[in-house]
Amino acid sequence: MPLTERHDISAAASAATTGGLRGVIAGGITGAIEICITFPTEFVKTQLQLDEGSSRRGEPRRYNGVIDCVKQTVNKRGFFGLYRGLSVLLYGSIPKSAVRFGAFEELKRYSADERGQLTSTTRLLCGLGAGLAEAVFVVTPMETVKVKFIHDQNLAKPNYRGFFHGVREIIRSEGIRGTYQGLTATMLKQGSNQAIRFFVMETLKERYRKYTGKGPNELVPVLITGIFGLIAGAASVFGNTPLDVVKTRMQSLEASKYKNTLDCAIKIMRNEGPLAFYKGTVPRLGRVCADVSITFMIYDRFIESFNLIWPK
Repeated sequence: MPLTERHDISAAASAATTGGLRGVIAGGITGAIEICITFPTEFVKTQLQLDEGSSRRGEPRRYNGVIDCVKQTVNKRGFFGLYRGLSVLLYGSIPKSAVRFGAFEELKRYSADERGQLTSTTRLLCGLGAGLAEAVFVVTPMETVKVKFIHDQNLAKPNYRGFFHGVREIIRSEGIRGTYQGLTATMLKQGSNQAIRFFVMETLKERYRKYTGKGPNELVPVLITGIFGLIAGAASVFGNTPLDVVKTRMQSLEASKYKNTLDCAIKIMRNEGPLAFYKGTVPRLGRVCADVSITFMIYDRFIESFNLIWPK
């Protein structure tokens, strides 16, 4: 192979594979911005998923839907009641996004071909690896504390006075294991989440570049990236909301009534019916679509800036 051709291929691979460190930095900044924008939808979704009233047993539900949940929360605690538990996700969102993108970029660096491109299979596997990494290192303890915080709000006398007090109380009463409830469900959820999202995003970007005649490693315009993010987010919601519902129940204050992830799923099906596995779909759809769209738009711009000021 001629020297110039080998150089072109090497440059293409370098442009397409960002590397773990840049992914960690850009991902961390992106995560902080994104969660501040989308948290209220996460709050409403969690409240609806914790609402265990069942028409089968004649038990009334606390909320009659998304709008009713928002109204009740604002009437009781004011507008910023929709941001209760934000500190938990903010503390966790930065490392979560950093681990996710850092892991994906590092896996991509080792999996890409000589032109820096991924196949359909490696896209899926790199996304799966990124999801599993964030589930184990960040998401499980963060989500457990977040769900307990939001569930605690429903008590007549909330027990947690703030983030650090809540974490201290959870560890004091349940040990470190108390922050790792629902690990299996979280790994299943996050692994499938990121596998679907990265697969859809990378595939749509590749097809857009081919359709418009762009080079294989050129950045996609920011608005197009946002639209692709909406599609990727919707795909992941409809693909794994049942896992999200089970994960939320396994991390709630009443998680002790479930023996394990499978037992939780069986009891939800038996007591509440199959539709219970799609509780919170509407607010989750809004939150996730906005999340994925905003995240990839911001992330791609940071990577573009890094490539200008931090040459490889």
